[in-house]
Order: sequence, then structure tokens, then C-alpha cells
Amino acid sequence: MTAPRSGAGLCRDAAPPRGATGPQEPADAERQIAALPAEHSAPSAERTRIDALESAFGPLDDPENPLGGTALLAADAAGEQVPGAEQVLDAFALNSEFVPEELGGRLRRMDVLGRLLRPLFRRDASVAFGHGLSCFFAAVPVWTAGTTEQQRFVAGLLLGGDRVAVARHEVAHGNDFVRDELTARPVAGGLSVNGSKTAIANAARSRGLVVFARTSDAPGGGRSHSVLVLDRAALPADRITDLERHSTTGMRSAEFGGLAFTDCTVPDSTVVGGVGDGYELSLRSSLMIRGLIPSIVLAGVDTALRTVAAFATRPRNDGRSSLDVRHVRDVLTGAFLDLLLIDCLALVATRSLHLLPRQMSVYAASAAYLAPRLAAETMDEMSAVLGEESFAVSGAYGMFQKQLRDLPVTSLGHAGSAGRQVSILPQLPHFARHSWFAEKEAPAALFRPQEDLPPFDLPRLSLLGDSDPLAATLVACTEWLESADVTVPGREDWPLLRSLARGFTGELADLARAFGEIDPGDRGALGSPRNFALADRYTMVLAAAGCLGVWREQALAGTDPFLADPAWPSAVLHRLGRRLGLSLPDSVATCEQRVLAEALDRLHDRRSYDLYGSALARATPGEPGHAPTPPGTLSHRTGQVPE
Repeated sequence: MTAPRSGAGLCRDAAPPRGATGPQEPADAERQIAALPAEHSAPSAERTRIDALESAFGPLDDPENPLGGTALLAADAAGEQVPGAEQVLDAFALNSEFVPEELGGRLRRMDVLGRLLRPLFRRDASVAFGHGLSCFFAAVPVWTAGTTEQQRFVAGLLLGGDRVAVARHEVAHGNDFVRDELTARPVAGGLSVNGSKTAIANAARSRGLVVFARTSDAPGGGRSHSVLVLDRAALPADRITDLERHSTTGMRSAEFGGLAFTDCTVPDSTVVGGVGDGYELSLRSSLMIRGLIPSIVLAGVDTALRTVAAFATRPRNDGRSSLDVRHVRDVLTGAFLDLLLIDCLALVATRSLHLLPRQMSVYAASAAYLAPRLAAETMDEMSAVLGEESFAVSGAYGMFQKQLRDLPVTSLGHAGSAGRQVSILPQLPHFARHSWFAEKEAPAALFRPQEDLPPFDLPRLSLLGDSDPLAATLVACTEWLESADVTVPGREDWPLLRSLARGFTGELADLARAFGEIDPGDRGALGSPRNFALADRYTMVLAAAGCLGVWREQALAGTDPFLADPAWPSAVLHRLGRRLGLSLPDSVATCEQRVLAEALDRLHDRRSYDLYGSALARATPGEPGHAPTPPGTLSHRTGQVPE
């Protein structure tokens, strides 16, 4: 993030038009990383913070833990925050994670922010969103286009322990709970704000307010809204009223309240960017926000999978378990594969903001579109394994139902799936004509989660990509798998993965032909149901590319035996290929068995279901919350397989 100019926002100037500058070469990103100062060469401080936050909340499955699952479910049923959770987050200074380093905070890497949110969303989306993430959503427009004074004001609030709430307009926030709106009209001394919004996170508890208000009724609507940043403490008390709390099915403990403004005059200096910039600011803000959606939904499904896996491994009276049923094993395996794939999307979407600012918009939109869909599908599959226990609202399996309820709210986040597809579609004809099978692949650093990143540079972010280096990675990985010159351990297991990679490269070629026939300016063609379906297929091709990119770097590094194994990308691509209806090899049973073994090992070792396998909070052996390994379960360490 570059230093703000006094009186001008970080993204006040429009980004150069597509083609004004060439795409960032992979070598540019590599040079940026090499130039990082020594203190940023290792992300140990970030890992320490993530581990500290996980430990601070204690074991989720410990009934005696005041911040564990039992307490969370009781608070959720009452529609209240679990006592003590916000104190933990205040002691951790969570809001510092949402403030850029140059403004006094700890925000330096978006991929680290995504990981840091996972301990929270694994437990309670209400706490995670209500206490912290909603403040980040509110602050992003100010980081994007605010003046120096506006940025310092918002940073000061967050670093001082106050909250900032955002009141969005319904067009850019398609998942608004209600249809209501604020207006801001010119008057002597500034703008007069009127109207109400009835679903604002932390409306009554926030000193800072970021308001999207209608400032024009001119036809077209593109310049109809503006963004205002307000200090509630400076507003006349009789001009702003708190409305009653709005109840929700998911995230029951989060406080969604409302605000009503009546002839509330605010100075012109409260406008962020310029008058009429609201819609563009909403889109630009989404470039930062969308990349976090995969981490948010992944964390909730992680807890759901852990709950179902514990159910499946519990011994029955006859000494056997649900793992003896093939369908149960398939569901657990598929859920873990989906989480690995979602994390590949998270990695690409967040790291591309640093490494590929001119190309990242389509990756953020694709990740935010596909990850919730994969999460919803795998939650549906797992509910069948739990059976009647999937409806439990308390006890050992109650967290599954809670995560199931919260998922639709957390996955929508900043805009719905249709809005994300609309962001993707206009870029595909350009890629088909000028990028696919022609551009260089993405930098290797995009797929290396432990490698540091250059600072993000918000003015360089582009709403429309000028090329698609991630698609080029798919082609490059396919060629790499087919190369006779590659010498990497485990190459004898590559034939299946090679065949699957060819299938996805063929799908990209089909998409290139389909979108190459569309005039980029033909909005009618782009909006057809057929092309929306093709955009859906494109997101899965991108997901395959991200998966292959992550695996290739792990195979070359060889530091993580599981991630270096071609079994998991083979099983991921096979599962994705079924969704696309591709011609596939008959079976990947051996690969899936290795993946299931890893999933069960992580259950009993208490490690996260993502690319990192992070240690989860545990109780001392023999105390509540310590899960011994049930006898006779499948393990790649022991080689035991249910008969």
C-alpha cells in the first residue's frame, strides 16, 4: 500500500485503461520479492499471531472451555455474544489486523489476513464478522480512495478499539436484507443526509460510519451514489436515530441494527473520493474483500468436516464404525478435497492482489463465486452422513447445524454470486482473443504460501484484467507434466494427473473458441444464460490451474510430503472434472484413499483442513477436549484400512 497524498485518495486517479500498460511480467513480481527488506524475509511473526489467536480461544470441543463449542451454541441460541470472546479479541488487538502498516496497523499481506480469520470463523461467524471483519469491510473504501485525514481518522478509531460500520446501497450489495436507502443532497454547509438502513452490522456500537448514499437521480445510475465517512460523535444527536435490531437466521449473535437520518448536515469533506464515485468505489473495494471469502467459508466447513469425521470414527457397540461404509468414506474424502481446492482459490485470490494487481480482479471474483458453491455442496453431502444429528443444536454435533445456518450469510459477504459472475463475464472475450494460450504463466510466488510478498499497491488494482496468467499456468503445468526432462520424486505417479490436466487444458480451449466468437461489446450475448454457464465452467478451470500451481511448487520443494504427493491434485481434478462432465479416468481410488488417510490423521492430530495443516488448540491429554485416536481407523501412517 502506497502512502496516501494529503487531500487525495489512494485510488483517486482512475486506473490506466486496458492495454495502456502491458501486463505485469512474472519476473517483475519475482524482483519485487527479492527486493524485500530482511525483516520481511520470513513470515514467522504472522504464524505466531495466527497460532496465538487459535490458542487464546482454546479447544472448541472442550465442554469446560468458556469459549468452546458448548458456550458458543448456548450463546447462539440466545442470540447473544459468548461472554469473553470480544475481550479476547480486544486483548489481541484484532482491529489492528485491518489497518495497513503505514497507518499504524498490522495489515501487510492479504493472504495472512485470510488465514488469521480462520480461527474465528471455525468457531463463530457472529463474533468474527460482528467484532472485526465488518469493520474491515467498512474501512476498505477509505483505504482505497480516502484522503490522508480520512484514513487517519478511521485508522485511529480501529487502533483505539472503536468500531466502524458500513451502510451500503442495495445495487452493489445484492444480499441486502431489506430495500431501503440513504440520500445526501447539497445544502448550505455541506450535504443533508436523510433516510434509513435497517440492517447494518454494529450500527449502534460504532463511532465511525461509512455511508453509501444517493447523491443524484440522473438517468443511468453509474454516478448516482457517493461514499461518506462520518464521525457519529460529531453528528447532532437529534438527527440520527438507532433502529431496532434486525434478526437473522444465520449469525444469530451478530448485531444487525439500523440507523435513521433526518436532515443531518455533514461537511463536504466527508465525501470519500468524489461525488458520484460510490459505485466505482464499491467495485474497487470488492477487489480486496472478495479474496477473503474463500478463507471465511473454508473455516466454517473445516469445523463441519471435523464434526462429521468425529461422528464417523466413533466406535459402535459392535466395534465397527461408519467408516466401514464406502459412501461415508467418499463424503469425508470429497469434503477434504473441496477444502484444499478452496484454499488454493484463497491463495491465488489474495496473493495476486500483491503480485498481479492488473490481472487479479477475475481471480478474486472467481474465488468468491466458486468457494461458497463448493462449500454448500459439500455441507449438503455431509449432512446426509450425520443424518438426524445434522439437526442437533447442542451437544457434540451441534456445531454442524450452526455452521450450516451461518454459511449463507458469510458466503454472500459483499455481493451475491450473480454479481461476481457479472464481474467475470466481460473479461472473458478479451482473454479468449488475446491471452489464453498466448501469455506467460503466473509467477511461482503466487503458489508459495510461505514466501513473502511485496506491499499491495491499491492504485494499481484494475477492475478489468489485461491478461490471464493463471490460465497460462494450467497450460504450463500440463506441459511440465508431459516433459521428459523433469526429475521430481514420485514421477511414476504422474500419468493420472497428466491425463486430468490435459482434460482441463482441453476445456480451456473450448472456452477460448466459445468466447472468441463473442464481440466484447455485445452485452446481450454476454448476459445470456449460456454464457453465464460458460463463466461458471471458467471458474472451475481457474480452480484447477490454482491447484496444479500449488502442487507443482510443493513437488519441487518437497518439504511437505502430503502436498508434494500427486494424489491430492489428482483427486481434486477428478472431482472437479465430474462437475464439468469431462471424460475422466475410471477411478482414482488409490489417490482418494491417501487423501482420506491424511484427513483422519488431521482429525486425531488436531490440525486444520487446509493447505497449512495448522495446529488447533488442544487440552492436556486426559482432560476434556483431548481426542484420543480411535482404534482401527484408516491412517496413512499405519496403513490400516477398514475391511
